[in-house]
Amino acid sequence: MRIDLHVHSNASDGTDPPAEVARRAAAGLDVVALTDHDTMAGIAAAVAALPPGLTLVPGLELSCALPPYPGGGFPPGPPSPRTLLSARSVHLLGYLCDPGDSALAAETELIRDDRTRRARAMVARLAELGAPVTWEQVSAIAGDAVVGRPHIARALAEAGVVATPADAFTAEWIADGGRAHVGRYAPDAARGIALVRGAGGVPVLAHPRSPGYEIADEVVAGLAAAGLAGLEVFHPDHDHSERTRLTQLANSLDLVMTGGSDDHGAFNDSGLGSETTPPEQYERLLALATGARPVTGPALTEPR
Repeated sequence: MRIDLHVHSNASDGTDPPAEVARRAAAGLDVVALTDHDTMAGIAAAVAALPPGLTLVPGLELSCALPPYPGGGFPPGPPSPRTLLSARSVHLLGYLCDPGDSALAAETELIRDDRTRRARAMVARLAELGAPVTWEQVSAIAGDAVVGRPHIARALAEAGVVATPADAFTAEWIADGGRAHVGRYAPDAARGIALVRGAGGVPVLAHPRSPGYEIADEVVAGLAAAGLAGLEVFHPDHDHSERTRLTQLANSLDLVMTGGSDDHGAFNDSGLGSETTPPEQYERLLALATGARPVTGPALTEPR
């Protein structure tokens, strides 16, 4: 069984519609999770387009933050319900959440609204730096999707400012701390975990050793104490040594170990199924979920 639990569509910053993601997944996967940034808007379209035999795991990738407290941890008492993204961005994969959960819906709406504010501010900074990119161009690229930096990067590439969208993620342009970078709102990671848990979902820390998203072992342990259920071990950014260390960490904390391609379609071309989740770990994840269940496409029928 081949299981890719980290995939994006154009409901956020991927390039393919959810139905196309489902079609592509069916070519080599048994199970795929749609995990768009801060939205589950693409789930219904993906479900409607499921090819025979393919199972879809509804999910999202929630933008969170680690508050800049000493040691990267959290202060005594309950976490603050809101904190500005500052010291470290954290991405939390939330699987099988109840789509009708009001608290999670309200938080993701707040995050999306501030993504738009941030994107407008970044476009304004780019204009000040002489880059011929407008909000209208970025908005047209994003369409109805949750706007993100990849949309701005694509606009920069289309304008000839950079050769490829990936080249925009430098200190010169829109990388963290870059000349045109602007911060945005995100809940702290402990609150994100509580929101996913409250919606009956399974919270998994995404790519904890990707450049710019490195999370120390002691911080992961703190998040596990706050209710984190899993760790994304198998990811394109994790080499063999990191996977070994993350496997040991996950085992020591009794966390589910997941894997996924983090495919964004043509934007990063990582390839659906390039990284997968072990079947026994997938079963552990399913056993923890109470908010929703996977959906499987219609069964194949024998020709008459």
